[in-house]
Amino acid sequence: MTDTAVRIDGNTLRLPGGVAVRFVRTLRLPETGTHPLPPGLGEFPVRRVGDYPDTAPAEWLARGGVMLPVYLREAMWLSFAGTAEPAALQVGVGKVCAVSGEPWSDRLSRKPQNYLVLPRQPWLDGINSGKGTVRQFVAVPLGLGATVEGQVTGAEVWGGVQLQSFALRDEPLAEWRRQERLRRERTPAPGPLGGYGAALPMMAAAPAAPGAAPRSRSAGMGLGVGGSMRQEVYQDDRPPRDWAETPAGRVFVHLVTPPEWRRITGEAPPPSPVDRAAYTRAGLPWYDYYDEDARDLAPTDALEAVKPVGDWLGDDLEPWQQPSQGQVLPLKDAPGKAVEDGDW
Repeated sequence: MTDTAVRIDGNTLRLPGGVAVRFVRTLRLPETGTHPLPPGLGEFPVRRVGDYPDTAPAEWLARGGVMLPVYLREAMWLSFAGTAEPAALQVGVGKVCAVSGEPWSDRLSRKPQNYLVLPRQPWLDGINSGKGTVRQFVAVPLGLGATVEGQVTGAEVWGGVQLQSFALRDEPLAEWRRQERLRRERTPAPGPLGGYGAALPMMAAAPAAPGAAPRSRSAGMGLGVGGSMRQEVYQDDRPPRDWAETPAGRVFVHLVTPPEWRRITGEAPPPSPVDRAAYTRAGLPWYDYYDEDARDLAPTDALEAVKPVGDWLGDDLEPWQQPSQGQVLPLKDAPGKAVEDGDW
């Protein structure tokens, strides 16, 4: 029997097929110009929605998945470090594909491509919006029209982030494993990551106990876009038939404001985002990543047209200091709990 459970391991989501996803706090870029990749400043805490049946919004419990806290205009990126084997990963923002701008689908598409190829794609910082660039993921409340979902579809219904993984079919996977064994024999490498651990049973939503904190209506957030950065979204070079037709696993990631995070979980949210000018003045690094063997996907009209959150929220008054050339560094060339899924 195929295991389709998504597991949470610390703050890492592990989808079937060996896909690992972490949500990373980062510096928010100015909305003008094109910039190097900003650094990671620690992981967002991730919790299962089903662990809070008395305090999480009812519609979140129905959708299942996980949640994490974000501040207004806070930026994030998705890290895929630790992904074990080739996989196709769909990333949705409000059920709009962050790669193609098309509506969410349970099938892979090539025209336009609606997924990332892992582990070749090491991270994703924003929507695919230009040749060799992305527009940074930035958190905004639902209801303003500032999210990618609102701008592309004309409505803000879902918010959050959606992830869906597809595995290779048996024959291509067996051939990849054979080639990988040969590669490791030629170049010894560290041992593989540990297993995922046993899945927990699905948790049903229980009625609120007397005296429990009141259950809220959804105070959800979505992702809009901020500044542009140099990052390629890679084109798949495998034949389409190599991939399974149906998803191996999926998960809904709810974004919540820090006050609601405290109310739902009882935990303190992370500190406010780091001042980006102070970071740059301290001489700390920024990054450039380039893979000479990979081809970049062209942007689609839907995502090219998305406007930055500043058009809705006003001017960005946080000070900015451009990093010096020496600060930009070139890159490249455990047991977990199951996350329940619901209706979305």
